[in-house]
Amino acid sequence: MGPTTHYRLLKYWELNMKVMELQLLRTYMSKGTNGRLYHDGRELCKCIELGWHKNAKQRSCVPEGEYRLSKRYSSRHGWHFQLMDVPGRSLILVHPANCAERELLGCIAPVTGHTGEGRGYSSRLAMQKLKDLLFPIMDQGHIVKLLISS
Repeated sequence: MGPTTHYRLLKYWELNMKVMELQLLRTYMSKGTNGRLYHDGRELCKCIELGWHKNAKQRSCVPEGEYRLSKRYSSRHGWHFQLMDVPGRSLILVHPANCAERELLGCIAPVTGHTGEGRGYSSRLAMQKLKDLLFPIMDQGHIVKLLISS
């Protein structure tokens, strides 16, 4: 395959590539950050995070912005998601947790509902729903982006 053919295939792929956009709307509080995760205006789940502490590693939620999600596996969390290219941070994950202060080090946890500031319930259930929705899309080579705002 010559350079021109490769370029055309790449451009075709980029033009036909589906991008799924999720939106995380945050509410910042003194003991944690609560959020709601949406796709096309439909709420998928709630989320909990640590509070905002100027992007301090393992103490703060990540800065607002747009991030690509990727699939990731670890023995600790099994299959979960990773936020890519977070400024000044690495290994920012989306994984189950019900209490941000005890269980998160800057990551995002999906929950079924909020019970307090940075607290929720049935995180594993919410996480499974996200995986059931997003993994097939990612397995087809499509991009999933997360837009975080308040």
